[in-house]
Amino acid sequence: MMSAGGRRTIMVTGAAGPAGRALGAQLVGRTDGDLRAVGADLNPVPVTGFETVEAVPAAGDPRYEPAMLDLIARVGPNLVIPTVSEELPRIAVLGRAAGLGSTLVGSTASAAAVAGDKLLTMWTLARADVAVPAFAPADAFASAADALAWAGGPVVVKPRVARGGRGVHVVDRPDDPVWEQVDAAWVVQVFAPAVEYSPQVYRSPDTGRTVVVVLQKAALEQGLVGNATAVERLPEGAAPDVAALALRTVEALDLVGPVDMDVRRLADGVPVVLEVNARFGAVSASAPEILDALLDDWPA
Repeated sequence: MMSAGGRRTIMVTGAAGPAGRALGAQLVGRTDGDLRAVGADLNPVPVTGFETVEAVPAAGDPRYEPAMLDLIARVGPNLVIPTVSEELPRIAVLGRAAGLGSTLVGSTASAAAVAGDKLLTMWTLARADVAVPAFAPADAFASAADALAWAGGPVVVKPRVARGGRGVHVVDRPDDPVWEQVDAAWVVQVFAPAVEYSPQVYRSPDTGRTVVVVLQKAALEQGLVGNATAVERLPEGAAPDVAALALRTVEALDLVGPVDMDVRRLADGVPVVLEVNARFGAVSASAPEILDALLDDWPA
């Protein structure tokens, strides 16, 4: 299908966020000729790579679905690429209800919902024998001291549902004040102290073909944890165990399309999955093969 004017159109939600901006940067060299890119965001501002960024309500707003369908009707996209984690299950349901079919890039609503909840992700991966750090619902512990005793060392606490590194905190002492916020909406993981990676993955919804690019995090926002402020692309084959773990992860979670994840090595060197984002991530520009694979795979 061709959009109005005979030009192919890509629409990216969350265009003004980190993931959307990273995707926009990759679209700059592709939007000559018959391809254009349009963004959508809760707070629309001009973003490099997008012809325009349109306003849409938040995913939790009851106006979200009508507004998205109206925007899709006006823009006429060949591809809709969501990059907002909270939006993924809802837009997947909308896609089914509205018959968007292969126009919508991403996993099923159930798969996206599991990946969007860090505790559900850990349960699913552990059941599939995919390596994860020891973990537990936060309300399993009466205190930080109990969690530290269980882990035999520092733990990471994080909200079960949150974007990127928001709310992630390393607890290494019983009197850490962050524990006062921790309840059943949080998950606890044993702290993995070694190298951290951000594998970028694409899995075809049609053939199951998978592309994996391993990025190593060179700097983290909060020092020990948090979003990557710099990444280093590893040569192919440099971390085969991490690449294999990333592949097993997307298969176990039944994810398709672009996937961004955090993997870290335990003290003994074993890589474990920390969390998974069923979408393009903020560092996707360092792995342009993921977008290449998507554009090759989805009909335009």
